[in-house]
Amino acid sequence: MEEGELKRVWSSTDAEDDDTYHKRPKLECPASASSDSSSMEERTVASSSRTHMFCHNFILNHGRKDDDSQVRFDLTDDVLHVVFSFLKHVDLCRSAMVCRQWRVASAHEDFWRVLKFKNMSISIDQFENMCHRYPNATRVNVYGVPAVNALAMKAATTLRNLEILTIGNGQISENFFQILGECNSLRSVTISDAILGSVPQEIHLSHDRLHKLKIRKFSALRLSIRCQQLRSLSLKGSNTVLAMLNCPLLQHLDIASCHKLQDADIRSAVTSCPQLESLDVSNSSCLSNETLREIAQACAALHILNASHCSNISFESVHLPMLTVLKLRSCERITAASMTWIANSPALEVLELDNCNMFTSVALHLSCLQSLILLNCRKFVELNLQSTMLSSITVANCLALRRVTITSNALRRLALKKQENLTELVLHCQSLQEVDLSGCKSLSNTVCESFNDAGGCPLLKSLILDNCESLTEVRFCNSSLSSLSLVGCRAVTSLALKCPRLEQICLDGCDNLETAFFKPVALRSLNLGICPKLSVLSIEAPYMVSLDLKCFGRLSESSIICPLLTSLDASFCGQLRDDCLPAITASCPLVESLVLMSCSSIGSVGFSSLKGLQNLSVLDLSYTCVMNLEPIFKSCIQLKVLKLQACKDLTDSSLEPLYKEGALPALEELDLSYGTLCQTTIDDLLACCTHLTHLSLNGCVNMHDLEHDWGSGESNQEPAETSTNRLLQNLSCVGCPNIRKVLIPPAARFNHLSSLNLSLCVNLKEVDLACSNLVLLNLSNCCSLEVLKLGCPRLSTLFLQSCKMDEARVEAAISGCGSLETLDLRFCSKISSVSMVRLQTVCPSLKRVFSSPNLLQDQGFASNVLLYTTLSRLY
Repeated sequence: MEEGELKRVWSSTDAEDDDTYHKRPKLECPASASSDSSSMEERTVASSSRTHMFCHNFILNHGRKDDDSQVRFDLTDDVLHVVFSFLKHVDLCRSAMVCRQWRVASAHEDFWRVLKFKNMSISIDQFENMCHRYPNATRVNVYGVPAVNALAMKAATTLRNLEILTIGNGQISENFFQILGECNSLRSVTISDAILGSVPQEIHLSHDRLHKLKIRKFSALRLSIRCQQLRSLSLKGSNTVLAMLNCPLLQHLDIASCHKLQDADIRSAVTSCPQLESLDVSNSSCLSNETLREIAQACAALHILNASHCSNISFESVHLPMLTVLKLRSCERITAASMTWIANSPALEVLELDNCNMFTSVALHLSCLQSLILLNCRKFVELNLQSTMLSSITVANCLALRRVTITSNALRRLALKKQENLTELVLHCQSLQEVDLSGCKSLSNTVCESFNDAGGCPLLKSLILDNCESLTEVRFCNSSLSSLSLVGCRAVTSLALKCPRLEQICLDGCDNLETAFFKPVALRSLNLGICPKLSVLSIEAPYMVSLDLKCFGRLSESSIICPLLTSLDASFCGQLRDDCLPAITASCPLVESLVLMSCSSIGSVGFSSLKGLQNLSVLDLSYTCVMNLEPIFKSCIQLKVLKLQACKDLTDSSLEPLYKEGALPALEELDLSYGTLCQTTIDDLLACCTHLTHLSLNGCVNMHDLEHDWGSGESNQEPAETSTNRLLQNLSCVGCPNIRKVLIPPAARFNHLSSLNLSLCVNLKEVDLACSNLVLLNLSNCCSLEVLKLGCPRLSTLFLQSCKMDEARVEAAISGCGSLETLDLRFCSKISSVSMVRLQTVCPSLKRVFSSPNLLQDQGFASNVLLYTTLSRLY
């Protein structure tokens, strides 16, 4: 091959081979330039860039230019040979473009012992030149090339060291098979998707040293193979009607899906190979029991048999003592009697019985059995396995299965999903760690016995019993169990777990759970979900830090011993009594967050016990009957969040320690929504509690106008100068019906206020704000609003939904808001579409303006288009 032609071949190399190239005895050869070269260049552009950079840096550091401007390197051929042995063929081709020395080194025959031209366009001349250049090539792949027969014959006649040949996707002549006999080094031949012979009648192949032969999906009426050293033969998917084999050393035979081979022909071909160890006759519908019996007699060393999809066999009277792998998928005549003969294979390791719909039971005592697959066996009722080596079992869609008994020392994972009729499960599995019985609706409470310490699974770690709807009482005493799932077990009423290593449990959907005992467990957090019927709870968890008992409306008795607990949510536990809370606080002294919302049965005695929680920082007593906050003020000195929503029994004097005595100095968030506090108390809180950052006064009916100068020092509890330290950031007064005016002047010094929510204050008429850091103001549904004055240079979001202000007042209000980006004017009946455009002129910073579609109807189609275009630019 000429030098330029070789360069073209190298430049079109396909980068599909991902083999490792350490000290490469083999390498895939590129094809000639073709239409695929451009796409190859796109796929390898990143690699090419890296190669170019490497070469450039190498030249700068180690190269020099002589008088002919040829780059020379101070590297010996041996060093280059070692370096190039790590390169893939694409990189070798790029390296050949660097200089003459690299081109010679990259063309060394050690790197081109594999000539791969699969599905490439290469001419006969190019291939012949490559064969002459690299006569020691050992592997050739010309599958899918245009002249496959000619190239295959050229490889067979030219390459004397050829060991592996792959051809196909074309017509192969009789002469090719004659030439193969002369390739003494040939060890493996693969022919796929081919028409054998010019007239597909009979093909003869004879070779004294061939070890492996694959002739798949070919067309030839008769095939004769005489190979004395052949070890592996595959005729899978062929259309031959007769296969004559003279291969005395054959060990592996695959004649699957040879639909034209008759029963007698299969018998003749297989029994002529006495050394056979592996046989695949799957999809042979004519295969009979008689043929299997003769094969068993003739091939005593048979280890692997795949007879799947053979509808005429039952495996009765078939004795294969050396068998290790047996696949009988979709064999409709396999029955319980067949299991007796299968059990006569003591060395059996793998058994597959998918879609065998006739047998009713499997009882196997095989000491070597390792894997069993049973899928879609409709009449299968009972499984009894005893095998110390069993490590994998798959049972699915066996809807009639009722009883399972398994004895194994190697099984680690067992999954019996959706076996709806399974009622009895007995396990003696010393290594079993994971069990999944989800969807086994008929399992009774006795299943728990198999998973207790006294049962047969001492190493069990994970157990899934999801949607086992017949379980009513779940009791486990297991020292190894770490994960338990009972999702959807709606009939369970009692749960008792003595599992000291249990770290994870899921009880979602256990709607009827009444009593639960976790003593002891290793849970770090527990969320019992919505269990409305839970009345008795006992937990002993030395590592638990978070406990959620939300919505346990019937919980009346509880024992919680969790010394590391930091978060407890007992919201809506309406029957939780006074005597429970002292016990909880005594056994959980590290609680930091305590939510007792709507715990209406807890009174002053229970609240007094909170003094034992020295680390308490979040306390929610909303919707309770609390009257005296003195224990909280005295003991919870670290409290940061206090929520007292709808505490109707609180009086104005209850909060006096906050603004008169400086109680709770660390308090940051206070929620007094829907309370009965008077206006004076609210004013005093705003004036004196300067350390608050969040204050919620939603729905306070006694709250009137907010127009006092809180920074003026009029309150006798606080000097005026302390107002400079006011830290309030978020003030919420949603739905206060008696607020008519809100005035926050600069003297109030609300310098940190960033969010003010006055929505649903239906009688609010005037808002006058001077807040330098206010970012969000919500006045939605303030339908009486008439005056809006904003001195808020940083305001970015303003909500005015359903307000009746006209456009002039809105323009005046936002004209001084240079940072406003979002304005919500939906359902503002006095704002027209024309004013919507003017608002953007008044406030150029606007990016998002929300308005109702009906505002656009009065200006016609043209103005609508103009307005939509303007708004789209704003977005």
